[in-house]
Amino acid sequence: MQITTSNTTITFGPRPLVMGILNVTPDSFSDGGRFTQEEALSAQIRSLLDNGADLIDVGGESTRPYAEPVSEQEELRRVIPAITCIRAMHRSIPVSIDTTKAEVAHQALNAGADIINDVSALRFDPDMIRIAIAHDAPVILMHMRKTPKDMQDEPVYDDVIQEITDFLAERISWATEQGLARERIIVDPGLGFGKTVMHNLSILKHVRGFKNLGCPLLIGHSRKGFIGKLLDLETQERDPATALISSYCATQGADILRVHDVKKTMQAVRLHEAILQAP
Repeated sequence: MQITTSNTTITFGPRPLVMGILNVTPDSFSDGGRFTQEEALSAQIRSLLDNGADLIDVGGESTRPYAEPVSEQEELRRVIPAITCIRAMHRSIPVSIDTTKAEVAHQALNAGADIINDVSALRFDPDMIRIAIAHDAPVILMHMRKTPKDMQDEPVYDDVIQEITDFLAERISWATEQGLARERIIVDPGLGFGKTVMHNLSILKHVRGFKNLGCPLLIGHSRKGFIGKLLDLETQERDPATALISSYCATQGADILRVHDVKKTMQAVRLHEAILQAP
């Protein structure tokens, strides 16, 4: 399976692709404020590239639990220089813009981004679908209940797997009815977005089932709170556990793994690939 973008072709193969996270937000739960200065930004991009990232996801508005929204202009001020910097260092690596704002997506795509990563699954801004179609941009549709500000207020599901599946199926159907080609859609069950620890574990246990939606599957588990609660780990201590989950997801057919520590996850998925190739 392949997805062609304005800059490159994304090919899904025997191992998951590793998407490196580049947060340019002062309040991200994991690395807030670390990569907002030009020198630090360039160094982090170089680290992602050197450690083998297959894609880079740029975000200028925190989607951590209880996060406050930022203005369109502030988000643009954060993400456009980051995308420009990536493109100056690498002409073809796929870049996704993590935003729910159509104008941010539009300007990011003009600056060199390839993919729209919308945690609202195109619900928050009615112009987002138009921007995606106009740019012929692949879109990541993610499941989330409510908004980042209130998604963790007592999340309840009758059947978390079925409800996420139904939600994603509905969003795929809606997007294709609007004119977005189905082969340009990637789905994400939204670990940590309006879920309890047990909901997240259930998603991971049944992750292969989301492949039945017929779209490439992205898993964003990196340093999430459920890891910290289960293992009593602070945010920056969660990378080994993240890599272990990455290896598990590789066995379950995940196509993209969105992570902070590319090096550890790349080691995990390459080891998984080597085992599969053994006689």
